[in-house]
Amino acid sequence: MPLVVVGISVLILLLLMTRLRMNGFAALLLVAVGVALVQGIPVAHIPDVLSEGIGGQVGDTMLTIGLGAMVGRVMGDSGAAQRIAGKLLDAFGPRGVQIAMVVTSMLIGVTMFYEVAFIIIVPIAFTLVRVTGANLLWVGLPMSISLSTMHSFLPPHPGPTAVAATFHASVGLTLFYGLFIAVPVGALVALVWPRLPFVRAMNPSIPQGLVSEREFTDEEMPGLGWSLFVALFPVLLIAGAAVTDMAASGETPLLHTVAFIGSAPTALLLTLCLAIWAFGPRIGRSLSEVSDSCTSAAKAMAMILLVIGAGGAFKNVLVEGGISDYIKDVTHSWSVSAIVLAWLIAVILRVALGSATVAVVTASGVVLPLLAGSGTHAEMMVLAVSCGSIAFSHVNDPGFWLFKEYFNLSVVQAIKVRTTYTTVLSVLGLGGVLAVEWALDVLSL
Repeated sequence: MPLVVVGISVLILLLLMTRLRMNGFAALLLVAVGVALVQGIPVAHIPDVLSEGIGGQVGDTMLTIGLGAMVGRVMGDSGAAQRIAGKLLDAFGPRGVQIAMVVTSMLIGVTMFYEVAFIIIVPIAFTLVRVTGANLLWVGLPMSISLSTMHSFLPPHPGPTAVAATFHASVGLTLFYGLFIAVPVGALVALVWPRLPFVRAMNPSIPQGLVSEREFTDEEMPGLGWSLFVALFPVLLIAGAAVTDMAASGETPLLHTVAFIGSAPTALLLTLCLAIWAFGPRIGRSLSEVSDSCTSAAKAMAMILLVIGAGGAFKNVLVEGGISDYIKDVTHSWSVSAIVLAWLIAVILRVALGSATVAVVTASGVVLPLLAGSGTHAEMMVLAVSCGSIAFSHVNDPGFWLFKEYFNLSVVQAIKVRTTYTTVLSVLGLGGVLAVEWALDVLSL
């Protein structure tokens, strides 16, 4: 049974990395090869499957994570991150640092991918940890949870937007209804999870090389205006492109140009160029100093990118092994509420494959025939599938490894923290979808 293969492969991976202390990159590739053999993928084809998985995953994330890490390190080494962190502390106070992270992350995360927003905000979180002496998870976890919620629940993020097209749902209405679910659910989990005893028992240190260790005086730091402008510049570009895409129709050179500038890699490349000037020659730092900051960030990201790439290989083996098709066949005949079925299929696919995108696309295809006769609002079906796709993030999810490495956690610790919070977000999201669907039905009577 394919799902048993998935379960056993995850257990073997945990054994390799926890008991045998094997490097994550090597362990993921080794388990991926084993699963490929068990699932009957021809031996001669396995290297291609692994390469496609690594290439696809690294191709999607390397530019985003690499450029974002460089921007963050340049801001950190110039004092810009400390300037923003200081102003957040002034505004919210040391006790309100979590609220500051939730508000900042939700505002930025509405339009930005999880990975992009994470890379941009995490230097500020690291600086707040250093300045306040707080636990890294106490500050960073509300940020990650808020970003996960925005990314998974709402368009214009890729998963919800793709499902909205499948169900012919209004992207605008999906975003409108989704905000009523995502904001309270995300804020609740973001503020509760760091307070749980098993989370508070963890006290990871900030990973080396990702943030400046220097304490800047007020005179040495750049102004707040420039610091905020550089930090928000990619947000403005990406959000502007997303809004333009939703509001405009047709194909014109102007729209293509806006989409190009608003793509995450281009936006971050332009931001890096701006940061090099704003926090380099403009404030008296030499270009060689700024270059050293970029090089340090790249070195610190090398192993993270390798592990994320290996996670992509593992995911691709599961897809090529036919596991998604097996789940689709098994669940096709289930007699369950359309909303619950859509959510459940997305959850199962997410657990088995690790890819939220594959989960939402496959789940929407399975339940699409049920939509016409169910009387369910198409926007609620989009949100149900999207909520299901966030559940049970674990070792076959590349985002899991980004979270683990940046918060310097062991695999078991990352499972305890991230797998649990993503699952709770998913369940509460389903409850929110059912509640909004009920309210819409009552209002339409």
